[in-house]
Amino acid sequence: MEFATLLVVISILFIVKATKVVPQQQAWVVERLGKYHASLLPGLNFVVPFVDRVIQKHSLKEVPLDVPSQICITRDNTQLQVDGILYFQVTDPRLASYGSSNYIIAVTQLAQTSLRSVIGKLELDKTFEERTIINAQVVAAIDEAALNWGVKVLRYEIKDLTPPKEILLAMQSQITAEREKRALIAASEGRRQEQINIATGEREAFIARSEGEKQAVINKAQGDAAAITEVANATANAIERIAIAIRQPGGEQAVQLKVAEQAVEAYSKVAQDAKTTLIVPANMAEVSGLIASAMQMINTGRQTSA
Repeated sequence: MEFATLLVVISILFIVKATKVVPQQQAWVVERLGKYHASLLPGLNFVVPFVDRVIQKHSLKEVPLDVPSQICITRDNTQLQVDGILYFQVTDPRLASYGSSNYIIAVTQLAQTSLRSVIGKLELDKTFEERTIINAQVVAAIDEAALNWGVKVLRYEIKDLTPPKEILLAMQSQITAEREKRALIAASEGRRQEQINIATGEREAFIARSEGEKQAVINKAQGDAAAITEVANATANAIERIAIAIRQPGGEQAVQLKVAEQAVEAYSKVAQDAKTTLIVPANMAEVSGLIASAMQMINTGRQTSA
């Protein structure tokens, strides 16, 4: 009975030792008698108890690794305080266990040396402008060596670039001067554009006024010409009608009567002024009747005034 119980206990212990449940996104490295045997994948796995031994458990997730801050010297001999963060992932559990004694330290040290090498090839201004290029070059340098450690470097990001205080003050002064320069240029361009707009407006206004005055002169000339034409047409029509009337029977006599009336009226107006001197026509025989009538009207006018 005791032997059976002991056998059951040994069996249970054997089953427990032989069964390995690996969580998702993990890989366990197993050695058999001190030699690499297998990498256990997620799920249920079986090993030989007391012969196989799990020596290391690796996480297959992406791991963020903080790279310590360090001093880097640029191409123009300027010191920069640089720190960053590295993202990597274990892709080969076997190499991660046997390729390096500590792949995390190896990756960290390689990231620092690669960063110093990349920044040493750039000038100070370029280090701020070309962060993407720096990150890509660091990743390329680390990834090539990390393949032997079973690690895949995914990306590297610079968190901070801090120059010395003197350099920082000089950069701030340069930025301020550059902004002031751009402000002055923008103000001068604004004034220039304003003057151009004013000159263009005045020119267009002058052209518009001159066009208006020109059109007014043209319209007035056309109006005067039309008025002269209408007057000439009316005069011509009147003369034509008079000519037609004269050619009618009694037309001549009517004209003579009209002329006599106008002459008498003119003489009467002249005779009203005592200081006026009358000029008599030379051919008195032709206008004797007209003078007689005119004198009669003058006498009548004097009697009325007396």
